[in-house]
Amino acid sequence: MAVRTTYECSSEGAVRHWEIPWTRLSNSVAPTPTQPAYVVTPAAERALRHGATGTILTTDILHPPSVAVVDFTRGAVYKHNLRNVLTYGGGPAEASWGAVNIGDPVYYDDTAATMPADYFLSTSPLNGAGLLNMLFGFVVASDPADAAAFPKAGAAGVSLTNVAVMQRGA
Repeated sequence: MAVRTTYECSSEGAVRHWEIPWTRLSNSVAPTPTQPAYVVTPAAERALRHGATGTILTTDILHPPSVAVVDFTRGAVYKHNLRNVLTYGGGPAEASWGAVNIGDPVYYDDTAATMPADYFLSTSPLNGAGLLNMLFGFVVASDPADAAAFPKAGAAGVSLTNVAVMQRGA
C-alpha cells in the first residue's frame, strides 16, 4: 500500500485557513477581510451551535466562484467590533444591553436588520428571530492596558465596542 502525497490539507500545525465560497457564508453579499465569518449550516446543526466560525483573511472576486480565505484556527485572537445586545424584543429591535467583560461569550449574530456596518458579533445567544446564534468565541484582553479597561460598553442603550475575541474556530 502506497502512502499518498496529497493527504495533508495543512502543514502549519494548528493553523486552519480554508477557501469558502461566498454563497456558504452568512455575510455572503460582500465578505471583507478582517470581518468575522460563519459558514451557514443546516438547521439541525445550528440548533446544536455546531458550525464553523472564523475570521476572513482575504477575498477573491476575480475568479468565479468568489471565495474568501477564512482562518478557522481554534484559539486564534482577533480584534472585532461587538454589539453588547443581550436580548431582542419581538423581531429585530434590541431590548436589553449589558457590559462586556473578559470571558464573556461572543456570538455570530445574523440579525441583519439592526446591524451597523461591520458589526456581525454580539453578546446575545439568540438572534432577532429567536433562533440560536452561533458561538463565535470569547472576549479576551489584548494586553495589560486593555485588561484594565474592562468592563467595556455600557448597559444603557445600544453600545458598540472593539474587543479582542478568542475564536472557537472549526
